[in-house]
Amino acid sequence: MSSIDLNARIPNNVNLVDDRTLQRALEHWQPAFLDWWKDMGPSDFLKSDVYLRTATGVDAAGWATYGSVKMPDYRWGIFLADPEPHRTIGFGDHMGEPVWQQVPGEYRSTFRRLIVTQGDTEPASVEQQRLLGHTCPSLYDLRNLFQVNVEEGRHLWAMVYLLHAYFGRDGREEAEELLMRHSGDTDKPRILGTFNEPIDDWLSFYMFTYFTDRDGKYQLKSLAESAFDPLARTTRFMLTEEAHHMFVGETGIGRVIKRSLEVMKELGTDDPAAVRRAGAIDLQTVQKYMNFWFSSALDLFGSESSSNAGSYFANGIKGRPDEAKFADHREIDTVYHFEGPDGAGGIKNNEVAMRNAMNAITRNEYVKDCEVGLKRWNKLIERAGFEVELKLPSDRFHRSIGAWANVPTDAAGTPIAKDAYDALCRSALPSAEDRSFVKSLQVRVVEPGKMAAWIAPPDRGINNLPVEYEYVRLN
Repeated sequence: MSSIDLNARIPNNVNLVDDRTLQRALEHWQPAFLDWWKDMGPSDFLKSDVYLRTATGVDAAGWATYGSVKMPDYRWGIFLADPEPHRTIGFGDHMGEPVWQQVPGEYRSTFRRLIVTQGDTEPASVEQQRLLGHTCPSLYDLRNLFQVNVEEGRHLWAMVYLLHAYFGRDGREEAEELLMRHSGDTDKPRILGTFNEPIDDWLSFYMFTYFTDRDGKYQLKSLAESAFDPLARTTRFMLTEEAHHMFVGETGIGRVIKRSLEVMKELGTDDPAAVRRAGAIDLQTVQKYMNFWFSSALDLFGSESSSNAGSYFANGIKGRPDEAKFADHREIDTVYHFEGPDGAGGIKNNEVAMRNAMNAITRNEYVKDCEVGLKRWNKLIERAGFEVELKLPSDRFHRSIGAWANVPTDAAGTPIAKDAYDALCRSALPSAEDRSFVKSLQVRVVEPGKMAAWIAPPDRGINNLPVEYEYVRLN
């Protein structure tokens, strides 16, 4: 098990002390990161004591400690999962060869681009969420928001370490650029479109952490298979932290639904207008938000057929999530079939090389994972005695990237006329009125144990503490 230097200026388990040049470069980047946090991190909470989880190890058990800390003093660090002895490349043309401890020259630009793109998403989500603390539904939720934020900051550190350690001057310049782009900035936006979407209400935050962070999980799982071992070890530990973000999303949406069901039972009706008048979020609005964030997350996987994805797989750069569960790890002559539009309002079957279909394969795994939460939420509705079912829309609906980009379909994926599609979008996606209503409920609640009226309390508190614990001490 690797030892962790928790007392260093930059906590790490990569022996920074033995590489003074790298250590000085990262210590030079650190003040810029802290300035970014103060300017673009959670607004107006720099002096608050927050009950946060801080990584102290990389083993599966006992890897973190909990305690109150001011966020600017959080111990962001560089942590890689322990190396696997004699690990070999598990897929592609280099399968069976020893994994790489340095980046092969011919793949240098590709790896740098992937690491920069992943790194860009981490500060982007912090920027998207920076004002949410002002409308928190409880101190419990406020703490969870801040836990997500500081861990996204640590994930930025993880990518910056790789850029500094393995990509020389180019990497240092890219690391600086990660702090120069900003979510929604018209001149220097974040790289991926989803990370420029505003997140100015808590329902959007829960949807983002459920759907978008789950996309992040699958991107990290793909990179965790990489032949470049430092990248694989970095992302394996990031996945340990990422699990909490998806927990926040799943339980947050579940609590919104639970409160809606309570109001529906109290009123004896499932009429959305009546639920809204009672101060809860109706299930139809939950469905609309789900439609929007799910379809937006699907675009992050890229096109169903991608020569870049095929090249990543062939060259050992990026594998499939949980590569070991697949039978064929080379996929040299295999093919993949998917349905696409035929250009005349119908559907046709497409056949592509399996290697070029890695985006679609990863996306399919993601969709199955998303369904797990749907089943839990629908069980809540069923037990409450209501005949409402939440559904994920088809992966063809409301797409901007891939075979179905800008092709009008209904929520089930059937091609329809453009005017019918436009009308459907007005009813199936959040309208300005819907967003305005949800925002109208966003009233700040900071009394320990109290909850906003539109969301149910959690089943339990954090780290065996009661829900009533003062998770954030405001100053």
